[in-house]
Amino acid sequence: MPLTMMRPGQEATVKRVGGKDEVRRFLGNLGFVEGTPVTVVSQLGGNLIVHVKDTRVALSMGMANRILV
Repeated sequence: MPLTMMRPGQEATVKRVGGKDEVRRFLGNLGFVEGTPVTVVSQLGGNLIVHVKDTRVALSMGMANRILV
């Protein structure tokens, strides 16, 4: 299920990161790697604020759809 389907407060584990190599590398540098727990903090218009590795990260709907949990 893509990260955008999660509700605020819900926690899950990253199963796969899709997209081109540069997109996967970018998301990996932000902390979105397989096996990492993530929590959706808030959602507004499809855009997300996500807690990953003791950091909050804002993601657009397009980027969040590439992260499968």
